[in-house]
Amino acid sequence: MAQQTQQWGVSPPVSVEEPSKQDIELSDKLLAELKLQKNFETGKDQERRNEVLGILDKVTKDLVQLVGKKKGLPKAILQEAGGKIETYGSYRLGVISPGSDIDSLMLAPKHVTRDDFFDYVPDLLRKEFKPEEIKEMVSVRDAFVPIIKTDLRGVDVDIIFCSLQRPSVPNGLDYNDTSLLRGLSEVDLRCVNGIRVTTRMLTLVPQTKTFRMALRAVKLWAQQRGMYGNVSGFPGGVAWAMMLARAAQLWPNAAPSKLVERFFWLMTEWKWPSPIRLQKREEGDLSLPEWDPQTNYRDKYHLMPVITPAYPSMNSTNNVTSSTFKLIGAEVKRAHEIATAIGKGQRPWNALFQKHSFFTKDYKHYIIVIAASRSQEAHDKWSGFVNSRVRRLVGSIEKEQAASVDIAHPFPKATKRQHSCKSDEDIERVKDGSLNFQVEKSSMDPPTAQVQAAAETAAQGSDVTIQDAWSVKTPEMTADGAHVIYSSTFYIGIGLKPDARSLDISRPISMFRAECITNPVFDENMMSVRIKHVRNYDLPPDVFNEGETRPTRSKKGKGAKAAAQTANNKRTVSNANLDVCSKHCAKTNRRHREHHTLAATPQMAIAGIC
Repeated sequence: MAQQTQQWGVSPPVSVEEPSKQDIELSDKLLAELKLQKNFETGKDQERRNEVLGILDKVTKDLVQLVGKKKGLPKAILQEAGGKIETYGSYRLGVISPGSDIDSLMLAPKHVTRDDFFDYVPDLLRKEFKPEEIKEMVSVRDAFVPIIKTDLRGVDVDIIFCSLQRPSVPNGLDYNDTSLLRGLSEVDLRCVNGIRVTTRMLTLVPQTKTFRMALRAVKLWAQQRGMYGNVSGFPGGVAWAMMLARAAQLWPNAAPSKLVERFFWLMTEWKWPSPIRLQKREEGDLSLPEWDPQTNYRDKYHLMPVITPAYPSMNSTNNVTSSTFKLIGAEVKRAHEIATAIGKGQRPWNALFQKHSFFTKDYKHYIIVIAASRSQEAHDKWSGFVNSRVRRLVGSIEKEQAASVDIAHPFPKATKRQHSCKSDEDIERVKDGSLNFQVEKSSMDPPTAQVQAAAETAAQGSDVTIQDAWSVKTPEMTADGAHVIYSSTFYIGIGLKPDARSLDISRPISMFRAECITNPVFDENMMSVRIKHVRNYDLPPDVFNEGETRPTRSKKGKGAKAAAQTANNKRTVSNANLDVCSKHCAKTNRRHREHHTLAATPQMAIAGIC
């Protein structure tokens, strides 16, 4: 009797063929290329990450004790309350690379709330780390998964929080136990499921070592091509891992090189929006909401669902927009062609990891969103919030201008800058995008003795917090009296349809800006947001790497110039009914000042840019 082939996942394997000699040789070359790309951490880097995680675990326990004392819990309960830090995502999967962030989860018992997490953790971190060891701290309370993003001793850390509905959080929790989920809010479910999904995924792939090496390649490719980042509408690290895990299930014996090639083939051929699942839907008895397009109308509109394996099942790619969906499709097709050529010995592995051309040649038009603040503390909060809303701006542009816009491409990373301004006029120019006052980035100034004392007092249970001494409402000044301005610029490439003649994005811009400045986090004396249109040849120099060729303005003959002038005369802003933002510009309040920038081309006029 023939031996039955083991099935991984929801369907039988496509092939159980063992690796060929060529597959093994190509895998060795892939490993060499990953090392050349500095994709593996050194022992010293790993040690530093472990130290940071150890301190975060202490902060978690301190948080549990601090809040418990404030709420008057008995000493006996606090002695058993516990609390712990856990990792998920790439770190837990074992594929962390130099410079990557650590996805971490603070687990606390039921007496600690999410508000407690946001109110006290920043102060507790400042107590444990020296000021120069904290380069950033961004709190985003109303994100889909509320998060604190920080940089501690050169290690980027994303911290989320879950309050388990139990009196204590001991070591040795069984994350496969669904009773842990009982009584949790939807937000807490999303947070704790990060650990459950990552842990479960590793049990659902045939060869963990092969999977990890292939995942390093896929992650590097996605990052190099600008296809990485859930906030921006692209798959995040765990989503790419689940897609690769499905390929690993279908080719269970494949070598890393073959698995990478088969992955790109599978993603090219996948019939979206048919969901990717790593196992059959897991049943649960807690009546928790799950991804289900049959009963949830919002789920019906998800473009490329990648469903988490642990109960309750969720879509890890719910942020994908129509534009990012097109971009992902084009990139996986390109990657498959290159991987196929590599398999034939026609191209080297570094061709797969060639850097994107977002700024150098992909677009002629860019929308830039400039978030600026007058202190590092304020900017940490403001830039994180604005970043979480850029994807909505992209979606609005897609919807409002479907006849003209082919692609609205959000770049996953912001360009962060620091400026020194002598006057209010200088500040206004920086808010509007000027780089004339840019200075080298510096860490936060050391806190005063009052601030340090506040940190220690807060950690001991007093109502005093660091915010009393170091307020987000206090503008930063240099020793010589200059104003310090922090800015983060987000770029959206606009690809137009061939027959596009005008583009009115005033309504999406107005909606986006209103959403930003009406949020409670906004302080008009400390923060601003400006939206502008720039041509590719006017992009700032710091978005280009050394050796990259900047776009230049094309030269036109007299005949072309005359034709352009005639076309522009026929299509002015007013007669095209494009200047919809004028009602804001009429206001004298600084919060509503807006600057219009129009594309001066015979084929294109853009309005509504402030």
